Amino acid sequence: MSGFSDALIDDFRAHQGHVTSGPFVGKPLLLLTATGARSGQRRTTPLIYTCDGDRYVIVASKGGAPDNPGWYHNLRANPVVEVEVEAEHFTARAAEAEPADRRRLYDQQIAVLPGFAEYETRTERVIPVVLLERLPDGDVS
Repeated sequence: MSGFSDALIDDFRAHQGHVTSGPFVGKPLLLLTATGARSGQRRTTPLIYTCDGDRYVIVASKGGAPDNPGWYHNLRANPVVEVEVEAEHFTARAAEAEPADRRRLYDQQIAVLPGFAEYETRTERVIPVVLLERLPDGDVS
């Protein structure tokens, strides 16, 4: 994890899910903790999100890089994750959005952070959109 991400995570947790400095102040940010596909280690990643009903939506943009971010590969191997949003912490199941919903959900992300529009122009891959659905307490199946 980079020093920038570590500092962002620390700031988020110290202020009950509200970032107090840097480029993400005032943006909807969550912390996603997933299990590594190969390592089995737990890794936490700060991500911008939107909502679709009661589901959280995250985008595997990696700034428009030609490959998907590591956290996306981890979710595909281990879809049960931990999510921190504001002061709330819960278990969720990650699933890729259906192709019919992907565009609408990606456009929601652009509305929050317009830079996401540029990411699509930097890559030939279809950038995955992931839905995080809260699991009932105690359910990790």
